[in-house]
Amino acid sequence: MNHTRRLPAAFSAALILAVGMGFGRFAFTGLYPLMVRDGVLSIAGGSLAASANYAGYLLGALLLARSHERHAARICIVALVGTLVTLAAMAIPAPAGFAIGVRLLAGVLSAMALVGAAQWLLQSMGETHGAPMMFAGVGVGILLSAELIAAGNTFGLGSAAIWCVLALAGLVLSLLAAPALRRPEGKTTPSTEHNPAQAPALSAQIILLVYGLAGFGYIITATYLPLLMKSGLGAIDPLQVWAAFGLGAAPSCFLWHRLHLRLGSRVALALNLFVQAVGVMLPALGDSAFLYLGSAVLVGGSFMGTVTIAMPAARAVASQVRFNILAAMTALYGVGQIVGPLAASALRGMTGSFIPALAAAASALLMGALFCLPLRRGSCRSELAREQHQHSGCR
Repeated sequence: MNHTRRLPAAFSAALILAVGMGFGRFAFTGLYPLMVRDGVLSIAGGSLAASANYAGYLLGALLLARSHERHAARICIVALVGTLVTLAAMAIPAPAGFAIGVRLLAGVLSAMALVGAAQWLLQSMGETHGAPMMFAGVGVGILLSAELIAAGNTFGLGSAAIWCVLALAGLVLSLLAAPALRRPEGKTTPSTEHNPAQAPALSAQIILLVYGLAGFGYIITATYLPLLMKSGLGAIDPLQVWAAFGLGAAPSCFLWHRLHLRLGSRVALALNLFVQAVGVMLPALGDSAFLYLGSAVLVGGSFMGTVTIAMPAARAVASQVRFNILAAMTALYGVGQIVGPLAASALRGMTGSFIPALAAAASALLMGALFCLPLRRGSCRSELAREQHQHSGCR
């Protein structure tokens, strides 16, 4: 396949994830404190809405676990249209139960966007080299939606009006992405890109355990970061800190992919989770713009890296287990995301502070990092050598 087709397809996949994930899934984080300010949601209601979204994401991923690549383009279109509807629906004044239901549906649609875009780009179009750009779309969507939310807040718009702005912006991005989905499929021979994760440096059990811990570990920051910032920011809008989360996420897929190639799956994933743990704990150290920005950049710059490293590692051991390991990973990650906001809300209710929740999240990430590390001295080097040796024998 020539390279002139690869960039548009990868760019279209990135736009699909920008709308389905960046807007449909994560814009709620930026709008959450504004909805609380407007009296639309309480903190407890927002926690339930966040958990409903993650439950929907889990449900959607499981429903699509056996979806065929020939339906991928259709799935992407349904996800885009449905996401636009849920963005607009959040502007409707209604009891908290309505918002919780909408966020549940938005979670299902986010999973459809992720699974559909990945199947379309990597399998239907056969463009495996576009994966980093595709996943970078999540960060771009977070950044763009955060800036739109911040601009709307600056101009005095209420949360309902800002949801409508996001729906219109998402429509523009969807119209840009949609034409590529009508292109004929471009099957190619399998990619021979260097992938050290082809060797099973991580066992299936470790991957599943670590991925579940990662889901719990990052989601508290990804849900509550703008809400945590009450003072110490000076003239900085807290929503700009959330924009930094997306700014960190956008290039991280490329960075963590390169580190994975250089260090191997065990060390790269352990380093990734350690960086996240540091970022999660920074807001607990004080009330300053530096700490909040540091948290946004570190967590935003590593949470998509977890997917970039863990998914290839899981594919490497998929043939050695009797179940769908990717579906199992998604399920455990989803469980962690559901439990995270609920645990944070409960801990805040008992202590009056988010610090215990941040400590619990950081502990989960550190535990995951420890599980990644080799048990024997020198085993990391031998595993990386084994990965490189397997690559040398690849066709």
